[in-house]
Order: sequence, then C-alpha cells, then structure tokens
Amino acid sequence: MHRRHLLNLFLASAAFALPFSVSAAQVRNARLWRSDEKLRLVFDLSGPVRYKTFSLSAPERLIIDLTGASLSGDFSQLVLANTAIRAIRSGHFGQGDTRIVLDLNNPVLLNSFLLAPQDGQGHRLVLDLVNAKQAPNTAMVPRETPTNKPHAKRDIIVVVDPGHGGKDPGAVGAKGEREKDVVLSIAQLLAKRLKKEKGFDVKLVRNDDFFVPLRKRVDIARQHKADMFISVHADAAPRLTASGASVYCLSEGGATSATARFMAQRENGVDLLGATSLLNLKDKDPMLAGVILDMSMNATIAASLQLGSTVLGSLQGITTLHQKRVEQAGFAVLKSPDVPSILVETGFISNARDSQRLVTTRHQQAIADGLFEGLQRYFQKNPPIDSYIAWQLDQQKAQV
Repeated sequence: MHRRHLLNLFLASAAFALPFSVSAAQVRNARLWRSDEKLRLVFDLSGPVRYKTFSLSAPERLIIDLTGASLSGDFSQLVLANTAIRAIRSGHFGQGDTRIVLDLNNPVLLNSFLLAPQDGQGHRLVLDLVNAKQAPNTAMVPRETPTNKPHAKRDIIVVVDPGHGGKDPGAVGAKGEREKDVVLSIAQLLAKRLKKEKGFDVKLVRNDDFFVPLRKRVDIARQHKADMFISVHADAAPRLTASGASVYCLSEGGATSATARFMAQRENGVDLLGATSLLNLKDKDPMLAGVILDMSMNATIAASLQLGSTVLGSLQGITTLHQKRVEQAGFAVLKSPDVPSILVETGFISNARDSQRLVTTRHQQAIADGLFEGLQRYFQKNPPIDSYIAWQLDQQKAQV
C-alpha cells in the first residue's frame, strides 16, 4: 500500500513543486470560539503561509511566527474574557515576517494546522488550545463522531537513526566530544516526544552505544514499514569555522555542493549499497524493474525534499543554519527506494561554538523539539491516507 501511494504521488508530481516558496500573505481576520473541550482561534489568510509555533513560560506565552506575512486586520474584536488567552500582541520581525504572541492565563496544549480554501472559506490557520491540567493524556484529540464507515486510523511510523555508535565514534570535538553520544541523546529526546503524540509510533535504530552497519539501518526502516526515516548526525567539516545545521536528501546524480559531497563520502565510508537490491524486483523484466525503481526513487526523493524543507524551516530560529536549502548527495543511509528519508546535521562538532552547545541537554532538547515540529508539520500536510492523522484532519475540517 505504501509503495503504491508513493507511485501515485510520483504520477501526480506537479503537486510537489519543490523546493517551494510562499508568496506574501496577509492575516485578514481572527475568529475565536470555545467549547467544553477546547478554545479554537482561527486566522483568516489571504493565501498560503509557512508558520511555526513555540511556547514560553514565566509568564506563559504561545508564539506564532508567520513567514513572509503581514497583518491587515487586528484582534480588538475578540472577546478574551474567561478564556485561556489573556491578551494578543503582534508585530513585525526579521525580513517581512510577523510574530503573534498569545499571553496566556495558564499552560495549554496546542494543536495547529492549516486549511486550504474550501466551502466558501479561504486559507486558514487554526489553533486549538486545551488547558494542560484538564487534558494530561488526551493532547488535543477531537471527539470522535459516530460513523458507519470504518477507518483503520493507523499510526505514522517514524524510524529515528542516531548516527554511528559502538566502535564508530563518528566525529570527535576538540575536547573529546563524541558525535555518537550527542546524536543518541537527541534521537532519544525526539523519540520520547513522538511517543507522546497520538497518531505516531517511533522506532530507534539504536537505543544504546552499539554499531549498526549502514545497510542494516536502511533494512530496519523497511522492516518496520516506516513512513519516514530520519538520520541524526553532528559531523566534522573540513573548515573549523563551518557551523550550523543542515538537512540532506538523497541525490541519484551529483552532490549539490562540495560540502554535501564531502559529508556523503565521510558517512558512506566503504559501506556503499545499491538501491536495486532493496525492492523485490527479481521476478520482473529488467527493463520494467528499472522503470519501477526509477519511479519509486523519484517519488521518494520528491517527498524527502519536501520533508527536509519543512524540517529545515523548523530548525531555523533554534540554531543557525549552515545551508538555507536542502542539500543532496549520495548518502548510502538514505538509499531506501520507498521510504522518504533525510539526514540532519544538527551542527558541526568540529566547530567550537557548535560543539559547546551540542553537548548541553537544553540545546539537545531544543533540537529534538524542532525536529518534532518539522515532522508534525510535514505529516499535517501529507498524512498517509489510512493514518489517524488523516482521519483527524478530516474531522477537524468538518468542524470549521
């Protein structure tokens, strides 16, 4: 089913339009209403936007950053009395971006999603807020409406791969910091966050300090029928001044930069593999097998680029970026022909400043949160059709 879905995505490849950019949009209006379960805040938009959210405490605040968007309306008409929101502030920051700040009376659990134009409504950004004390375990699950039509509502399976391990320490910093330790901590924090989110299941390639060959890492993702694979690294660079996070996808051709080529060669070592061995095509005509492999790889790479772009956007603001676009190279660990796969360099352990931050629990948690937000945003836009997330979005659209 998953491979068939990828082929369908490839045949409809116009939908990918990658890498994508979002033209300037306006926040035209805001609407607010409440139920026994949640408070819903809807921003009416003039067009599509890219956004990210994060929360701050002492005092409690919820931040919404809209990329390349401006405000054409205000929030003065919203009645905030007896809600979790004490006040709403907004302003411009960066280069043409808008930040909206919700000052809160108490901690909340947030579920946010974008809606495309439908039923006379334009583009919308929807924020659902629930009092954290009232819903410790439900985490924004909408009430299920009775239906006679069954829905599988399966979990989205994410395989998280902490790079290196065991006899392979990965890159080593000037003070002895080991890449394998840093990325294991980040991967574990990401896995912990994913396990808390209904609709997701997560598998770690390694949950301790042991070595896993590159071929085996790819096999693990396919054995678990993963919906996506993310390999976490904190490599060294030829220049000690190189710093910041990067996201890489597979390239069947040449690398998109010298750095991407260097990283791929460093990670692959002698453990290179070909993708043709990963699809069960032995009983197919060689020409047909080649066509199927090409179609599957093209669809998977397209999905990986979209995933990578979303994750890169979520990391922006949490850490500096080494590259502001998704890079591509022939990473062996990304050569699964039917599982969207990305490799995230969380920073360069060879850089003194990066290394100093990467070994701290606070920064590791921030990186894990950024990765989670990117994955969640991607699947909110591209949920597998038989997943709980797809069902949940259908229910939410019916309520707006």
